[in-house]
Amino acid sequence: MSARGLIACRKTKYGVPHAVGCRILGVSQSWFCKWRDHAPTIRRRRRADLDAAITAAFEASGGIYGSPRIARDLHERGRRVSVEHSRGADGGARPGGSGAAH
Repeated sequence: MSARGLIACRKTKYGVPHAVGCRILGVSQSWFCKWRDHAPTIRRRRRADLDAAITAAFEASGGIYGSPRIARDLHERGRRVSVEHSRGADGGARPGGSGAAH
């Protein structure tokens, strides 16, 4: 987990103020706020859209399609996706979740 993610997670999960998290990790509050308040990149938005399409395809299959089938179905619809991405980096929330996304 990155320093940014750690600071944000501790604020959400334990109520640790951002200033304290920044001080402990030795980063400036302005650096953290710049990251927190920035708009998502095009790549991140595309990735979120693709993740939603993969999840929708998995749920539409009743949870029985694996990552190769979902990747093939999305390819047929004109989407670019690898079998590895359709497995997911979360280790199992999606079909065949034994591998990391590449």
